[in-house]
Amino acid sequence: MAQEYKGKPVFKGIALGPVTVLKKQDVQVKREKAGDPESEIKKVEEAVETSKEQLQHLYEKALSEVGEASAAIFEVHQMMLEDEDYQDAIRNMIRTERVSASYAVAVTGDNFAEMFAAMDDDYMQARAADVKDISNRLVENLNGNSIGMEAGEEASIIVADDLTPSETVQLDKEKILGFVTVHGSSNSHTAILARMMNIPAMIGTEMDLDKLENGMTAVLDAFAGTFITEPTEEQCAAAKEKMQEEEEKEALLQKYKGKETCTKNGKKVHLYANIGNVGDIPSVLENDAEGVGLFRSEFLYLGREDFPTEEEQFHAYRQVLQTMAGKKVIIRTLDIGADKQVDYFGLGEEENPAMGYRAIRICLKQPEIFKTQLRALLRAAVYGNLSVMYPMIISEEEVAKIQKIVKEVENELTKEGVPYQIPEQGIMIETPAAVMVSDELAQMVDFFSIGTNDLTQYTMAIDRQNAKLDDFYNAHHKAIIRMIRMVTENAHKHGKWVGICGELGADLELTDTFMEIGVDELSVAPSMVLKLRKQICEYEGYMLD
Repeated sequence: MAQEYKGKPVFKGIALGPVTVLKKQDVQVKREKAGDPESEIKKVEEAVETSKEQLQHLYEKALSEVGEASAAIFEVHQMMLEDEDYQDAIRNMIRTERVSASYAVAVTGDNFAEMFAAMDDDYMQARAADVKDISNRLVENLNGNSIGMEAGEEASIIVADDLTPSETVQLDKEKILGFVTVHGSSNSHTAILARMMNIPAMIGTEMDLDKLENGMTAVLDAFAGTFITEPTEEQCAAAKEKMQEEEEKEALLQKYKGKETCTKNGKKVHLYANIGNVGDIPSVLENDAEGVGLFRSEFLYLGREDFPTEEEQFHAYRQVLQTMAGKKVIIRTLDIGADKQVDYFGLGEEENPAMGYRAIRICLKQPEIFKTQLRALLRAAVYGNLSVMYPMIISEEEVAKIQKIVKEVENELTKEGVPYQIPEQGIMIETPAAVMVSDELAQMVDFFSIGTNDLTQYTMAIDRQNAKLDDFYNAHHKAIIRMIRMVTENAHKHGKWVGICGELGADLELTDTFMEIGVDELSVAPSMVLKLRKQICEYEGYMLD
Protein backbone atom coordinates (compact mmCIF):
# COMPACT_ATOMS: atom_id res chain seq x y z
CA MET A 1 0.00 0.00 0.00
CA ALA A 2 1.28 3.43 -0.93
CA GLN A 3 2.50 5.56 1.97
CA GLU A 4 3.24 9.27 1.55
CA TYR A 5 5.64 11.26 3.74
CA LYS A 6 6.21 15.02 3.73
CA GLY A 7 9.65 16.63 3.93
CA LYS A 8 11.60 19.80 3.26
CA PRO A 9 13.27 19.88 -0.20
CA VAL A 10 16.91 21.01 -0.23
CA PHE A 11 17.45 20.32 -3.94
CA LYS A 12 14.50 20.03 -6.29
CA GLY A 13 14.14 17.08 -8.63
CA ILE A 14 12.33 13.78 -8.98
CA ALA A 15 13.49 10.18 -8.68
CA LEU A 16 11.83 6.78 -9.04
CA GLY A 17 13.58 3.61 -7.96
CA PRO A 18 14.43 1.17 -5.19
CA VAL A 19 15.08 2.29 -1.64
CA THR A 20 18.26 1.67 0.33
CA VAL A 21 17.74 2.22 4.05
CA LEU A 22 20.95 3.12 5.84
CA LYS A 23 20.60 2.37 9.53
CA LYS A 24 23.34 3.28 11.94
CA GLN A 25 24.73 0.40 13.92
CA ASP A 26 25.15 1.50 17.53
CA VAL A 27 28.58 0.56 18.78
CA GLN A 28 27.94 -1.69 21.79
CA VAL A 29 30.99 -2.23 23.99
CA LYS A 30 30.98 -4.38 27.12
CA ARG A 31 33.06 -3.53 30.14
CA GLU A 32 35.97 -5.94 30.05
CA LYS A 33 39.00 -6.20 32.28
CA ALA A 34 42.44 -5.89 30.67
CA GLY A 35 45.48 -7.77 31.90
CA ASP A 36 48.14 -5.38 30.60
CA PRO A 37 47.11 -1.69 30.51
CA GLU A 38 50.17 -0.65 28.46
CA SER A 39 49.29 -3.21 25.82
CA GLU A 40 45.76 -1.76 25.60
CA ILE A 41 47.18 1.76 25.31
CA LYS A 42 49.38 0.55 22.46
CA LYS A 43 46.25 -0.73 20.70
CA VAL A 44 44.64 2.69 21.06
CA GLU A 45 47.70 4.40 19.55
CA GLU A 46 47.63 2.03 16.56
CA ALA A 47 43.88 2.55 16.11
CA VAL A 48 44.40 6.32 16.21
CA GLU A 49 46.96 6.09 13.38
CA THR A 50 44.65 3.86 11.33
CA SER A 51 41.75 6.27 11.91
CA LYS A 52 43.86 9.26 10.86
CA GLU A 53 44.80 7.50 7.62
CA GLN A 54 41.13 6.75 6.93
CA LEU A 55 40.15 10.36 7.62
CA GLN A 56 42.91 11.63 5.35
CA HIS A 57 41.59 9.39 2.58
CA LEU A 58 38.06 10.69 3.19
CA TYR A 59 39.37 14.26 3.13
CA GLU A 60 41.07 13.74 -0.24
CA LYS A 61 37.98 12.03 -1.68
CA ALA A 62 35.71 14.82 -0.44
CA LEU A 63 38.09 17.48 -1.75
CA SER A 64 37.96 16.07 -5.27
CA GLU A 65 34.20 15.40 -5.24
CA VAL A 66 32.53 18.15 -3.21
CA GLY A 67 35.15 20.84 -2.61
CA GLU A 68 37.13 22.13 0.35
CA ALA A 69 34.22 23.50 2.38
CA SER A 70 32.66 20.05 2.73
CA ALA A 71 36.02 18.29 3.10
CA ALA A 72 37.17 20.46 6.01
CA ILE A 73 35.17 18.43 8.55
CA PHE A 74 37.66 15.57 8.18
CA GLU A 75 40.44 17.95 9.14
CA VAL A 76 38.48 18.72 12.31
CA HIS A 77 38.09 15.01 13.05
CA GLN A 78 41.81 14.38 12.65
CA MET A 79 42.60 17.20 15.06
CA MET A 80 40.11 15.89 17.61
CA LEU A 81 41.73 12.45 17.44
CA GLU A 82 45.04 14.07 18.38
CA ASP A 83 43.57 16.12 21.25
CA GLU A 84 45.69 15.54 24.36
CA ASP A 85 42.77 15.83 26.82
CA TYR A 86 40.82 13.21 24.87
CA GLN A 87 43.78 10.82 24.67
CA ASP A 88 44.79 11.40 28.32
CA ALA A 89 41.27 10.51 29.46
CA ILE A 90 41.41 7.23 27.54
CA ARG A 91 44.85 6.32 28.88
CA ASN A 92 43.90 7.24 32.43
CA MET A 93 40.79 5.04 32.38
CA ILE A 94 42.76 2.07 31.03
CA ARG A 95 45.42 2.42 33.70
CA THR A 96 43.27 3.19 36.73
CA GLU A 97 40.29 0.92 35.98
CA ARG A 98 42.27 -1.70 34.05
CA VAL A 99 39.61 -1.90 31.33
CA SER A 100 39.88 -2.79 27.63
CA ALA A 101 40.87 -0.20 25.04
CA SER A 102 37.45 -0.41 23.34
CA TYR A 103 35.55 0.25 26.56
CA ALA A 104 37.79 3.17 27.56
CA VAL A 105 37.37 4.79 24.14
CA ALA A 106 33.58 4.31 24.13
CA VAL A 107 33.10 5.73 27.63
CA THR A 108 35.46 8.64 26.98
CA GLY A 109 33.62 9.42 23.75
CA ASP A 110 30.28 9.44 25.59
CA ASN A 111 31.67 11.65 28.37
CA PHE A 112 33.17 14.21 25.99
CA ALA A 113 30.03 14.20 23.82
CA GLU A 114 27.83 14.89 26.84
CA MET A 115 30.17 17.69 27.91
CA PHE A 116 29.97 19.38 24.50
CA ALA A 117 26.20 18.88 24.26
CA ALA A 118 25.71 20.63 27.60
CA MET A 119 27.51 23.80 26.48
CA ASP A 120 25.54 26.95 25.64
CA ASP A 121 27.41 27.68 22.41
CA ASP A 122 25.78 26.12 19.32
CA TYR A 123 29.12 25.57 17.62
CA MET A 124 30.45 23.61 20.61
CA GLN A 125 27.21 21.62 20.87
CA ALA A 126 27.73 20.50 17.29
CA ARG A 127 31.11 19.06 18.28
CA ALA A 128 29.29 16.40 20.35
CA ALA A 129 28.38 14.51 17.18
CA ASP A 130 31.98 14.79 15.96
CA VAL A 131 33.36 13.26 19.17
CA LYS A 132 30.89 10.38 18.91
CA ASP A 133 31.85 9.87 15.27
CA ILE A 134 35.59 9.64 15.91
CA SER A 135 35.11 7.49 19.03
CA ASN A 136 32.94 5.04 17.08
CA ARG A 137 35.60 4.95 14.36
CA LEU A 138 38.28 4.16 16.94
CA VAL A 139 36.19 1.38 18.50
CA GLU A 140 35.47 -0.19 15.11
CA ASN A 141 39.17 -0.11 14.24
CA LEU A 142 40.07 -1.61 17.64
CA ASN A 143 37.61 -4.43 17.01
CA GLY A 144 38.75 -4.96 13.42
CA ASN A 145 35.34 -4.11 11.95
CA SER A 146 34.72 -2.52 8.58
CA ILE A 147 33.63 1.10 8.66
CA GLY A 148 31.02 2.81 6.55
CA MET A 149 27.69 2.04 4.92
CA GLU A 150 27.32 0.62 1.45
CA ALA A 151 24.44 1.70 -0.76
CA GLY A 152 24.11 -1.59 -2.60
CA GLU A 153 24.84 -2.65 -6.16
CA GLU A 154 22.09 -0.79 -8.03
CA ALA A 155 21.25 2.90 -8.09
CA SER A 156 18.77 3.74 -5.36
CA ILE A 157 17.15 6.43 -3.23
CA ILE A 158 19.18 6.69 -0.02
CA VAL A 159 16.99 6.89 3.09
CA ALA A 160 18.48 7.50 6.54
CA ASP A 161 17.89 9.13 9.91
CA ASP A 162 20.72 11.52 9.05
CA LEU A 163 24.10 11.16 7.40
CA THR A 164 27.49 12.15 8.75
CA PRO A 165 30.11 13.62 6.41
CA SER A 166 32.09 10.37 6.40
CA GLU A 167 28.99 8.36 5.49
CA THR A 168 28.01 10.56 2.56
CA VAL A 169 31.50 10.79 1.13
CA GLN A 170 31.97 7.01 1.22
CA LEU A 171 28.84 6.40 -0.85
CA ASP A 172 29.26 5.78 -4.57
CA LYS A 173 27.79 8.86 -6.22
CA GLU A 174 26.92 6.88 -9.36
CA LYS A 175 24.50 4.75 -7.33
CA ILE A 176 22.54 7.57 -5.68
CA LEU A 177 19.21 8.65 -7.19
CA GLY A 178 18.37 10.95 -4.30
CA PHE A 179 18.51 11.52 -0.53
CA VAL A 180 15.72 11.43 2.05
CA THR A 181 16.56 11.94 5.73
CA VAL A 182 14.52 12.18 8.91
CA HIS A 183 16.75 14.89 10.37
CA GLY A 184 19.35 17.34 9.02
CA SER A 185 19.37 21.02 8.07
CA SER A 186 19.32 22.92 4.79
CA ASN A 187 23.04 23.52 5.24
CA SER A 188 23.92 19.95 6.29
CA HIS A 189 26.57 17.94 4.50
CA THR A 190 23.85 15.85 2.85
CA ALA A 191 22.17 18.97 1.45
CA ILE A 192 25.46 20.39 0.17
CA LEU A 193 26.35 17.07 -1.46
CA ALA A 194 22.94 16.86 -3.16
CA ARG A 195 23.35 20.35 -4.61
CA MET A 196 26.86 19.55 -5.84
CA MET A 197 25.63 16.29 -7.43
CA ASN A 198 22.49 17.86 -8.87
CA ILE A 199 20.19 15.17 -7.40
CA PRO A 200 16.85 15.53 -5.55
CA ALA A 201 17.02 15.60 -1.76
CA MET A 202 14.69 16.10 1.20
CA ILE A 203 15.29 16.53 4.92
CA GLY A 204 12.99 16.66 7.94
CA THR A 205 10.93 13.74 6.61
CA GLU A 206 8.87 12.19 9.41
CA MET A 207 8.99 8.44 8.85
CA ASP A 208 9.74 5.25 10.75
CA LEU A 209 12.82 3.68 9.16
CA ASP A 210 11.92 0.30 10.68
CA LYS A 211 8.84 0.18 8.45
CA LEU A 212 10.91 0.63 5.28
CA GLU A 213 12.60 -2.23 3.48
CA ASN A 214 15.59 -2.28 1.18
CA GLY A 215 14.55 -2.72 -2.44
CA MET A 216 11.00 -1.42 -2.06
CA THR A 217 10.00 1.02 -4.80
CA ALA A 218 9.59 4.70 -3.98
CA VAL A 219 9.02 8.08 -5.59
CA LEU A 220 10.96 11.08 -4.33
CA ASP A 221 9.37 14.30 -5.53
CA ALA A 222 11.50 17.14 -4.18
CA PHE A 223 9.36 19.63 -6.12
CA ALA A 224 6.25 18.74 -4.11
CA GLY A 225 8.20 17.76 -0.97
CA THR A 226 6.83 14.21 -0.93
CA PHE A 227 8.32 10.74 -0.54
CA ILE A 228 5.99 7.89 -1.54
CA THR A 229 6.82 4.26 -0.76
CA GLU A 230 5.15 1.42 -2.71
CA PRO A 231 3.52 3.91 -5.10
CA THR A 232 0.49 2.94 -7.20
CA GLU A 233 0.77 2.43 -10.96
CA GLU A 234 -0.78 5.85 -11.45
CA GLN A 235 1.78 7.49 -9.11
CA CYS A 236 4.66 5.75 -10.90
CA ALA A 237 3.30 6.87 -14.27
CA ALA A 238 2.98 10.46 -13.02
CA ALA A 239 6.55 10.35 -11.69
CA LYS A 240 7.88 9.03 -15.00
CA GLU A 241 6.03 11.78 -16.84
CA LYS A 242 7.57 14.41 -14.55
CA MET A 243 11.02 12.89 -15.01
CA GLN A 244 10.55 12.98 -18.78
CA GLU A 245 9.57 16.66 -18.56
CA GLU A 246 12.68 17.38 -16.51
CA GLU A 247 14.88 15.55 -19.02
CA GLU A 248 13.35 17.59 -21.83
CA LYS A 249 13.95 20.81 -19.88
CA GLU A 250 17.57 19.75 -19.36
CA ALA A 251 17.93 19.05 -23.08
CA LEU A 252 16.49 22.49 -23.88
CA LEU A 253 19.08 24.06 -21.60
CA GLN A 254 21.82 22.72 -23.86
CA LYS A 255 20.86 25.27 -26.53
CA TYR A 256 22.13 27.94 -24.14
CA LYS A 257 25.66 26.59 -24.38
CA GLY A 258 27.80 29.08 -26.24
CA LYS A 259 25.09 31.71 -25.98
CA GLU A 260 25.81 35.12 -24.51
CA THR A 261 24.23 35.77 -21.10
CA CYS A 262 22.19 38.80 -22.07
CA THR A 263 18.71 40.02 -21.11
CA LYS A 264 16.08 40.74 -23.74
CA ASN A 265 16.61 44.46 -23.24
CA GLY A 266 20.31 44.13 -24.07
CA LYS A 267 22.01 44.06 -20.66
CA LYS A 268 25.05 41.75 -20.60
CA VAL A 269 25.49 39.81 -17.35
CA HIS A 270 28.64 37.84 -16.58
CA LEU A 271 27.87 34.28 -15.47
CA TYR A 272 30.73 32.52 -13.69
CA ALA A 273 31.18 29.38 -11.57
CA ASN A 274 32.28 28.78 -7.97
CA ILE A 275 34.95 26.11 -7.48
CA GLY A 276 36.88 24.62 -4.57
CA ASN A 277 39.98 23.31 -6.32
CA VAL A 278 41.71 22.77 -9.66
CA GLY A 279 39.83 19.50 -10.14
CA ASP A 280 36.55 21.40 -10.54
CA ILE A 281 37.68 23.13 -13.76
CA PRO A 282 36.31 20.41 -16.12
CA SER A 283 32.84 20.96 -14.65
CA VAL A 284 33.19 24.72 -15.24
CA LEU A 285 34.02 24.15 -18.90
CA GLU A 286 31.43 21.41 -19.39
CA ASN A 287 28.66 23.69 -18.13
CA ASP A 288 29.89 26.61 -20.25
CA ALA A 289 30.54 29.12 -17.49
CA GLU A 290 32.20 32.30 -18.74
CA GLY A 291 34.86 32.08 -16.06
CA VAL A 292 35.47 31.40 -12.39
CA GLY A 293 33.82 33.87 -10.03
CA LEU A 294 35.05 32.30 -6.80
CA PHE A 295 38.12 30.09 -6.57
CA ARG A 296 38.57 29.13 -2.93
CA SER A 297 42.32 29.05 -2.36
CA GLU A 298 41.99 27.32 1.04
CA PHE A 299 42.29 23.89 -0.57
CA LEU A 300 46.02 24.53 -0.85
CA TYR A 301 46.28 24.95 2.92
CA LEU A 302 44.03 22.10 4.08
CA GLY A 303 45.05 18.48 4.48
CA ARG A 304 48.75 19.09 5.08
CA GLU A 305 51.24 19.48 7.91
CA ASP A 306 52.75 22.85 6.95
CA PHE A 307 52.15 25.95 4.85
CA PRO A 308 52.17 25.52 1.06
CA THR A 309 55.24 27.07 -0.53
CA GLU A 310 55.15 29.97 -2.95
CA GLU A 311 56.03 27.59 -5.79
CA GLU A 312 53.22 25.16 -4.93
CA GLN A 313 50.70 27.98 -4.93
CA PHE A 314 52.11 29.55 -8.09
CA HIS A 315 51.83 26.27 -10.03
CA ALA A 316 48.23 25.71 -8.89
CA TYR A 317 47.13 29.23 -9.81
CA ARG A 318 48.97 29.11 -13.13
CA GLN A 319 47.37 25.77 -13.97
CA VAL A 320 43.83 27.06 -13.53
CA LEU A 321 44.56 30.28 -15.42
CA GLN A 322 46.13 28.42 -18.35
CA THR A 323 43.28 25.89 -18.45
CA MET A 324 40.69 28.66 -18.50
CA ALA A 325 42.49 30.11 -21.53
CA GLY A 326 41.89 33.81 -21.05
CA LYS A 327 38.54 33.56 -19.28
CA LYS A 328 38.33 35.47 -16.01
CA VAL A 329 39.42 33.64 -12.85
CA ILE A 330 38.70 35.36 -9.53
CA ILE A 331 40.78 33.86 -6.74
CA ARG A 332 39.80 34.58 -3.15
CA THR A 333 42.75 34.88 -0.80
CA LEU A 334 42.78 32.33 2.00
CA ASP A 335 39.70 32.16 4.18
CA ILE A 336 41.00 29.97 6.99
CA GLY A 337 39.33 30.08 10.41
CA ALA A 338 35.77 29.59 11.70
CA ASP A 339 34.80 26.05 10.59
CA LYS A 340 38.01 25.64 8.55
CA GLN A 341 40.64 25.01 11.18
CA VAL A 342 44.23 24.21 10.24
CA ASP A 343 46.50 22.99 13.03
CA TYR A 344 49.77 24.52 11.84
CA PHE A 345 48.25 28.04 11.74
CA GLY A 346 48.16 27.92 15.54
CA LEU A 347 44.87 29.81 15.70
CA GLY A 348 43.81 28.44 19.08
CA GLU A 349 40.28 27.85 20.29
CA GLU A 350 37.63 30.56 20.23
CA GLU A 351 34.20 30.73 21.83
CA ASN A 352 32.68 32.22 18.68
CA PRO A 353 34.98 31.31 15.76
CA ALA A 354 32.61 32.54 13.02
CA MET A 355 33.18 36.06 14.35
CA GLY A 356 36.76 35.49 15.37
CA TYR A 357 40.28 35.34 13.99
CA ARG A 358 39.74 34.36 10.37
CA ALA A 359 40.25 35.24 6.71
CA ILE A 360 41.80 38.68 6.05
CA ARG A 361 42.36 39.19 9.78
CA ILE A 362 44.90 36.37 9.77
CA CYS A 363 46.53 37.79 6.64
CA LEU A 364 46.94 41.24 8.17
CA LYS A 365 48.16 39.94 11.54
CA GLN A 366 50.52 37.38 9.94
CA PRO A 367 51.67 39.21 6.78
CA GLU A 368 54.40 36.67 6.01
CA ILE A 369 51.66 34.11 5.18
CA PHE A 370 49.80 36.73 3.12
CA LYS A 371 52.89 37.84 1.23
CA THR A 372 53.69 34.29 0.14
CA GLN A 373 50.24 33.93 -1.37
CA LEU A 374 50.34 37.38 -2.98
CA ARG A 375 53.73 36.67 -4.57
CA ALA A 376 52.32 33.48 -6.10
CA LEU A 377 49.20 35.30 -7.33
CA LEU A 378 51.05 38.22 -8.91
CA ARG A 379 53.45 35.84 -10.64
CA ALA A 380 50.57 33.67 -11.91
CA ALA A 381 48.73 36.73 -13.25
CA VAL A 382 51.15 36.74 -16.20
CA TYR A 383 49.50 33.53 -17.48
CA GLY A 384 45.86 34.52 -17.71
CA ASN A 385 42.98 36.79 -16.83
CA LEU A 386 43.31 36.91 -13.04
CA SER A 387 41.36 38.91 -10.49
CA VAL A 388 42.00 38.71 -6.75
CA MET A 389 39.48 39.37 -4.00
CA TYR A 390 39.89 39.71 -0.26
CA PRO A 391 37.33 38.21 2.18
CA MET A 392 35.74 39.47 5.40
CA ILE A 393 36.45 43.18 4.91
CA ILE A 394 34.91 45.59 7.42
CA SER A 395 36.77 48.89 6.90
CA GLU A 396 38.70 51.23 4.64
CA GLU A 397 41.70 50.84 6.96
CA GLU A 398 41.90 47.13 6.14
CA VAL A 399 41.87 47.82 2.41
CA ALA A 400 44.63 50.41 2.84
CA LYS A 401 46.76 47.87 4.73
CA ILE A 402 46.18 45.28 2.00
CA GLN A 403 47.23 47.77 -0.68
CA LYS A 404 50.38 48.59 1.25
CA ILE A 405 51.34 44.92 1.48
CA VAL A 406 50.60 44.38 -2.22
CA LYS A 407 52.91 47.30 -3.02
CA GLU A 408 55.66 45.77 -0.88
CA VAL A 409 55.31 42.48 -2.78
CA GLU A 410 55.38 44.33 -6.10
CA ASN A 411 58.60 46.09 -5.11
CA GLU A 412 60.18 42.80 -4.00
CA LEU A 413 59.36 41.07 -7.29
CA THR A 414 60.61 44.05 -9.29
CA LYS A 415 63.87 44.08 -7.35
CA GLU A 416 64.32 40.34 -7.90
CA GLY A 417 63.56 40.61 -11.62
CA VAL A 418 60.65 38.14 -11.36
CA PRO A 419 57.91 38.55 -14.01
CA TYR A 420 54.54 39.58 -12.55
CA GLN A 421 51.38 41.56 -13.21
CA ILE A 422 49.09 43.52 -10.90
CA PRO A 423 45.67 41.88 -11.32
CA GLU A 424 42.25 43.46 -10.88
CA GLN A 425 41.58 43.58 -7.14
CA GLY A 426 38.27 43.55 -5.32
CA ILE A 427 36.76 42.75 -1.97
CA MET A 428 34.00 40.51 -0.69
CA ILE A 429 31.03 42.26 0.84
CA GLU A 430 29.89 39.80 3.49
CA THR A 431 29.57 41.93 6.63
CA PRO A 432 26.97 44.60 7.41
CA ALA A 433 29.87 46.95 8.17
CA ALA A 434 31.18 46.62 4.61
CA VAL A 435 27.69 47.30 3.24
CA MET A 436 27.35 50.49 5.24
CA VAL A 437 30.71 51.89 4.09
CA SER A 438 30.50 50.49 0.54
CA ASP A 439 30.38 54.02 -0.89
CA GLU A 440 33.87 54.70 0.49
CA LEU A 441 35.17 51.18 -0.23
CA ALA A 442 34.10 51.41 -3.89
CA GLN A 443 36.60 54.22 -4.37
CA MET A 444 39.47 52.00 -3.23
CA VAL A 445 38.93 48.75 -5.19
CA ASP A 446 38.10 47.51 -8.70
CA PHE A 447 35.00 45.47 -7.87
CA PHE A 448 32.72 44.03 -5.19
CA SER A 449 31.63 40.40 -4.83
CA ILE A 450 28.77 39.89 -2.38
CA GLY A 451 29.09 36.77 -0.23
CA THR A 452 25.45 36.28 0.68
CA ASN A 453 25.99 33.23 2.93
CA ASP A 454 27.93 35.10 5.61
CA LEU A 455 26.15 38.39 4.96
CA THR A 456 22.81 36.74 5.70
CA GLN A 457 23.90 35.03 8.90
CA TYR A 458 25.69 38.12 10.23
CA THR A 459 22.76 40.39 9.38
CA MET A 460 20.14 38.08 10.90
CA ALA A 461 22.30 36.93 13.84
CA ILE A 462 21.60 33.31 12.85
CA ASP A 463 24.09 30.48 12.57
CA ARG A 464 23.10 28.94 9.23
CA GLN A 465 24.55 25.58 10.31
CA ASN A 466 22.12 25.38 13.26
CA ALA A 467 19.15 23.21 12.27
CA LYS A 468 17.10 24.54 15.20
CA LEU A 469 17.07 27.96 13.53
CA ASP A 470 15.92 26.84 10.06
CA ASP A 471 12.45 28.30 10.68
CA PHE A 472 13.99 31.73 11.45
CA TYR A 473 16.58 31.74 8.64
CA ASN A 474 15.22 33.73 5.70
CA ALA A 475 17.66 34.28 2.87
CA HIS A 476 14.99 36.39 1.10
CA HIS A 477 14.67 38.83 4.01
CA LYS A 478 14.04 42.34 2.72
CA ALA A 479 17.09 43.56 4.67
CA ILE A 480 19.37 41.37 2.53
CA ILE A 481 17.79 42.56 -0.72
CA ARG A 482 18.12 46.19 0.40
CA MET A 483 21.78 45.62 1.26
CA ILE A 484 22.46 44.13 -2.19
CA ARG A 485 20.75 47.13 -3.78
CA MET A 486 22.76 49.59 -1.67
CA VAL A 487 26.07 47.91 -2.49
CA THR A 488 25.25 47.79 -6.21
CA GLU A 489 24.26 51.46 -6.33
CA ASN A 490 27.42 52.51 -4.50
CA ALA A 491 29.63 50.42 -6.78
CA HIS A 492 28.04 51.79 -9.95
CA LYS A 493 28.26 55.37 -8.66
CA HIS A 494 32.03 55.01 -8.80
CA GLY A 495 32.16 53.02 -12.05
CA LYS A 496 32.85 49.64 -10.42
CA TRP A 497 31.15 46.32 -11.13
CA VAL A 498 29.44 44.15 -8.54
CA GLY A 499 28.75 40.43 -8.41
CA ILE A 500 27.19 37.84 -6.14
CA CYS A 501 29.07 34.65 -5.32
CA GLY A 502 26.99 33.31 -2.41
CA GLU A 503 24.15 30.76 -2.50
CA LEU A 504 21.59 33.44 -3.40
CA GLY A 505 23.27 33.92 -6.75
CA ALA A 506 21.77 30.60 -7.88
CA ASP A 507 18.33 31.26 -6.39
CA LEU A 508 16.11 31.44 -9.47
CA GLU A 509 13.35 33.10 -7.43
CA LEU A 510 15.61 36.14 -7.03
CA THR A 511 17.21 36.29 -10.49
CA ASP A 512 14.74 38.85 -11.83
CA THR A 513 15.25 40.95 -8.68
CA PHE A 514 19.01 40.94 -9.23
CA MET A 515 18.48 41.96 -12.86
CA GLU A 516 16.25 44.83 -11.76
CA ILE A 517 18.82 45.94 -9.18
CA GLY A 518 21.51 45.88 -11.87
CA VAL A 519 23.91 43.21 -10.56
CA ASP A 520 26.68 42.77 -13.15
CA GLU A 521 27.86 39.24 -12.37
CA LEU A 522 26.60 36.03 -10.78
CA SER A 523 28.85 33.15 -9.75
CA VAL A 524 27.16 29.84 -8.97
CA ALA A 525 27.73 26.09 -8.77
CA PRO A 526 28.63 24.81 -12.27
CA SER A 527 25.43 22.72 -12.42
CA MET A 528 23.33 25.92 -12.17
CA VAL A 529 24.99 27.89 -14.97
CA LEU A 530 22.68 26.96 -17.86
CA LYS A 531 19.48 27.23 -15.76
CA LEU A 532 20.50 30.71 -14.71
CA ARG A 533 21.50 31.72 -18.25
CA LYS A 534 18.08 30.69 -19.54
CA GLN A 535 16.30 32.83 -16.95
CA ILE A 536 18.55 35.84 -17.54
CA CYS A 537 18.09 35.61 -21.31
CA GLU A 538 14.31 35.57 -20.83
CA TYR A 539 14.32 38.64 -18.55
CA GLU A 540 12.74 41.65 -20.22
CA GLY A 541 11.79 43.88 -17.31
CA TYR A 542 13.27 47.17 -16.22
CA MET A 543 17.00 47.21 -15.54
CA LEU A 544 19.23 49.93 -14.18
CA ASP A 545 22.03 51.24 -16.40
